[in-house]
Amino acid sequence: MVWKRLLKQLALSYPFIPPTCYTKVLNMAQEATQWAAHLKWNPQTSSCMAHMPHLYIDVHNGCVMYKIRTYISLVEDLRQRRCAYTRDMWRLGSTLRQLFIFMSEKCHGELAFTSFDCAALEH
Repeated sequence: MVWKRLLKQLALSYPFIPPTCYTKVLNMAQEATQWAAHLKWNPQTSSCMAHMPHLYIDVHNGCVMYKIRTYISLVEDLRQRRCAYTRDMWRLGSTLRQLFIFMSEKCHGELAFTSFDCAALEH
């Protein structure tokens, strides 16, 4: 009985805050943006990424879904050129697909677009 009470007190006193869907999307967007920039400047993947536009994901912009979908198709087209057979390129495509699914299906009610400026995503 003492163990249960002690465990309950410990659990309630621990400052654990589970991530919300919104914070998950923010973290995934930041990871994808940073990873795409890394691949663009990495000597092993820069030739693959030379023609790719810079990726900037603002989850508050209504045009972001179109931007992610377009970038996913560009990454998938690289496979046809034998350019994306690296683990790094697969990771970028996988992260973008997961982000798209989270934004469109799992977190749909939690996200609010505050702007619809497609040009702002072209930085």
